[in-house]
Parts: sequence; structure tokens; C-alpha cells
Amino acid sequence: MKVSASFLSSNDIPNTLKLLNETDVDYIHVDIMDGKFTENKTMPFSEMKNIYKYTDKRLDVHLMVNDPEKYIPLYASLNTEYITFHIETEKDIEKNIELIKSYSIKAGLAISPETDVKELVPYLPLLDYILVMSVEPGKGGQEFIRSTKEKVDEVRTLINEYSSKALISVDGGINSDTKDYCQNCDILVSGSFIVNNSNYQNQIDLLRK
Repeated sequence: MKVSASFLSSNDIPNTLKLLNETDVDYIHVDIMDGKFTENKTMPFSEMKNIYKYTDKRLDVHLMVNDPEKYIPLYASLNTEYITFHIETEKDIEKNIELIKSYSIKAGLAISPETDVKELVPYLPLLDYILVMSVEPGKGGQEFIRSTKEKVDEVRTLINEYSSKALISVDGGINSDTKDYCQNCDILVSGSFIVNNSNYQNQIDLLRK
């Protein structure tokens, strides 16, 4: 199991990124919120682009925004492995997937808890990554929605049926207990469980067990 660490709940982002860089975490999960798709808003790109000063880990960028096309070129300029945006944006989805891929970056779609996984079907041949939200998008520290297990299983079935190569990631309320509901995924995204602890590596190891 791979682990992508979110710093959304950190009170000292530079130090958190430095500490994460000393671990063997697979990715740094970068949450981007525009205050429109979600109530909360994250720091602007002019500040976010400084991530490279504190970590050389590959980035897993999660766009919780109404207009992904405005953000894709910006985050494509960083050390980014994946850019994921929400299927609930409902417009230009295929165009935005192609835009991500035009930068030789892997493209993902995220689905919120209330979204039917069947909405992914038209895009499965194009996707490298599917992010299943196990909390409502927008803020850290929420409680894991346990029915996510069935949702992940449904996504896995779709991937197999359509011979897709997309990886499945689960994001929200992930800790050493809730990870057991996500055994059918490839990547766990975890924030508070890792960064609100004094030993980041230990927490990452617990997620992988």
C-alpha cells in the first residue's frame, strides 16, 4: 500500500514538509480549494509553489475547485505525479483530463461520498487515478464514512470490467483503524493521523501494515 501525506491540517507547513521529506512516504498530497467548490480556501499558488523548497517528494495534487483548467497549468509546473479534479464539476471533464496529460502528468478524477461510481465509466479509459472521498471534501479532520468500503469495491469492479489501469486512492479520515476498510485500494491519503503525531514515519508504517 502506498501512502500520500496531506499537510492540510498542519499549523506549520514548511516544518511539516521538511519532516515528511525525511520519511519514505510515497507522495505529498496537495489539497487546493477555491472557496467555491468548497467553503474553505487554501493559500494561493504564489505561496503553494514554494513547496519545492521543503520537499523533493512527488506531489499528488487534489483540485477541489470549480474551474480546474485555471489550476492545471500552474500545478503542472511543480514536481507533480498526479493531478486530480472532481467529477462533480460536470463540465469539460474529458478536455481537462487531456489538458493534464498534455503536461505528461497522470490524470485523476475524484468522486464525493454522494456520487455514484457509475459516473466514472465514460472516463475510465483515460484515467490513471481515481480518488474516492471518504469524507465530504473541504476540510481536514473529519470522520471516515464507513460505507466507503463498498464504494471502493464498486470502483475496483468497474476497473476490472473495463480493463482500466487506474489506481484507486482513498482520502479522508484515514488512520490505522479505518485503513482496514480500504484494502481494495492502492493509495491511502492521510493527513491528521500523520502530521499531528511526533513520529511521522511510525504513522506511515502503521498505514502500510
